[in-house]
Amino acid sequence: MGVSKRIVVLPGDGIGPEVVEAAVSVLTAVAAKHRHQFTLEPGEIGGAAVRRSGTSLPQPTLEACHRADAVLLGAVGDPAYDNAPREQRPEYALLTLRKALGVFANLRPAKLWPALESAGPLKPERVAGTDLCFVRELTGGLYFGEPRSVDYGSGEAVNTLRYSRAEVVRVAEVAFSLARQRRCLVTSVDKANVLETSQLWRSVVGEVAVRYPGVRLEHVYVDACAMAIALDPRRFDVVLTENLFGDILSDEAGAVVGSLGLLPSASLGLGIGLYEPVHGSAPSLAGTDVANPIGAILSAAMMLRHSFGLMTEANDIEAAVGAVLDAGGRTRDLVANDTDSHLTCSAMAARIVAAVVAAARTA
Repeated sequence: MGVSKRIVVLPGDGIGPEVVEAAVSVLTAVAAKHRHQFTLEPGEIGGAAVRRSGTSLPQPTLEACHRADAVLLGAVGDPAYDNAPREQRPEYALLTLRKALGVFANLRPAKLWPALESAGPLKPERVAGTDLCFVRELTGGLYFGEPRSVDYGSGEAVNTLRYSRAEVVRVAEVAFSLARQRRCLVTSVDKANVLETSQLWRSVVGEVAVRYPGVRLEHVYVDACAMAIALDPRRFDVVLTENLFGDILSDEAGAVVGSLGLLPSASLGLGIGLYEPVHGSAPSLAGTDVANPIGAILSAAMMLRHSFGLMTEANDIEAAVGAVLDAGGRTRDLVANDTDSHLTCSAMAARIVAAVVAAARTA
C-alpha cells in the first residue's frame, strides 16, 4: 500500500520552472511504480511572485508551505530586482522561507558519478571516487546577523557575524549523525585563528564530538579546506561549517563533480523539509531547455529519503540517473563544446523517467 504526501512546488525564476518540471516528471514515475499518491500544489516565489503580487514571498505561498509534507523549489533570482527594496528581492524570499520553516541544516552531497570522471576541469586521478556531503548551518551567521545596514552616502556598510552555542550544537548533531551512516569522519571548517565566532564554533563542535565516540573529528581552516577540495576531495566525508563558508565551499564542489547542475540539496530542521538544486536561476538560460535537471531530480530523491522515509524510491531515482549517465546521456554543461552531442533539459528528464519505468518492468 502506497503513501499519500502533499508537496508544495515552487518553480521560481529563470531555469527553475524547467528543472522543477523535470523533477516532477520523475517523482510522478516513481509514485506510479510504488503506488504512492503525491499531491502537488504549485506556489509562487521570487521575482515571479513580485511581478504578480508585489512581494517575493506571498502569504498564500508561505501558508501552503506550512501545511505541506515537503517543499520542492526550483531557483530564485532575477536581475530586474537587484536594486529593489530588500523585501522584493527574490533571494530575500528564500532566506525568509528557510527561517519560517525552521530549517537550519543544509545537506549538500557532492558525488562524482563514475561516468563523469573526465567531465570536469580537474584531473580524473584527483577526483575519481569523490563522495562527500556538506552540512551547512543555514539560519545564522552573516546572512541573518543584526545590525546590518548600508549607507551609500557615507560609503559604509555593516554586516554582523553572530552565532550562539545552541545554533552550533543543533547543526553539529546533524553532521555527526550523518557521519555515522557514512565513513565516520567530520571535518569542521572555521577560521578560528581570526574570528571569535569560529573560536566558539570549534569549541562547541568539539563538545558535541564527545557524544559520538565512533566518529573522528578534524578541524580545518576554511582557506586550507578550499585548497584541499580542489587537490584531494576524496579525503572528505562530512564537511560541517557555518553559513557563508558552506555556501562558497559547496559551490566549489561543482567543479569537482563536473557541474553545479548535478548538485542537489536538502534543508532540514524542525519539521518540513525544503529541497532545491544548488545552482541558481541562470536567467540567461531561461526558456532555452538547456539546463541540467539532475540537481533538481536528485533533490526530489533527497525529499523521498529525508522527509518521507522512502529509501527504495530514492534509490530508484539515483539508480536511474546513474544508468542514463553510464549510457552517455549528457546535458550541455557536461560536454566540452556546445556543438558536441547533448540532451536538452526535457530530454534528459525523459530518459531518467524511462530508466525508472524500465527498472520497474524488470523488478
